[in-house]
Amino acid sequence: MLIPVNRRRWGVPMLIAAAGMIVAIFVPGTPAIAVAALLLVASVLASPLVFPQPIGAAKAQELSARDGRPIVYWRPGSLACLRLRLMLLFRTRRLLWVDIWRDPQGLAALQGLADGQDTVPTVVARSGTRVNPDPSWVRSQLAP
Repeated sequence: MLIPVNRRRWGVPMLIAAAGMIVAIFVPGTPAIAVAALLLVASVLASPLVFPQPIGAAKAQELSARDGRPIVYWRPGSLACLRLRLMLLFRTRRLLWVDIWRDPQGLAALQGLADGQDTVPTVVARSGTRVNPDPSWVRSQLAP
């Protein structure tokens, strides 16, 4: 059984990986190999593999109402989302991640919060909603 691949989710990481492979194949020398390796690492970091398993917006809202965990609306390939993810390191599992490309309800919820915009990451916490928040603010929203 084949698993359908969402090309939209993998588009940016695949382009980065392809650039790395082109550099490795067509540019001679050690610096080119180092650049290719960096591009391949960047493609993994930009991929859906790095982020915690996303859940639907309805489930995220239900869990957040129950235990107070912040909801992060994000999408794969977003450098701002990647930055937030990397800055939070091991705390990401304490957040509820809604992939707006995977969940149409998540996209609608995000657009409802941001006057029709779909700017990510957007974090919804008990103390408010922030678009592209500072990671220190997000950490402060997590329960001890």
